[in-house]
Amino acid sequence: MAAFQSLEEARSFFRQDRFAAENGITLEALAEGESVCSVLLTSRHRNAEGGVMGGVMLTLVDFAFAAAASNMHRPTVAQQVSMSFLSAPHGTRLTAKASCRKDGRTSCVYNVDVTDDLGRDIAQATVTGFKL
Repeated sequence: MAAFQSLEEARSFFRQDRFAAENGITLEALAEGESVCSVLLTSRHRNAEGGVMGGVMLTLVDFAFAAAASNMHRPTVAQQVSMSFLSAPHGTRLTAKASCRKDGRTSCVYNVDVTDDLGRDIAQATVTGFKL
């Protein structure tokens, strides 16, 4: 299946991603091979030490990848994720920007950068996707 016809069409499709939706992750922007997603951090995103759970950042990365990759070829699933946590977030919002590095016949590679609303680099990931 080809690209979404609009940002609203993509948002409607991804409302079915219950885990991301119920954890407040939203699709902010979408272009060919690129997406921007964000999450407003609340107490539900915190671990026992008060920091942001790593799983929140991984879910944000996975969602940004899914939106960007699905806008090129649907369905595409994450096959492998390599993620580095760079800094603890200090802001109130995380933003993930996904961009396609390689779009092959059966696989693709995306870079995803996560920042907080204070401009700090929070995490960096490389996601390899498999086109179904």
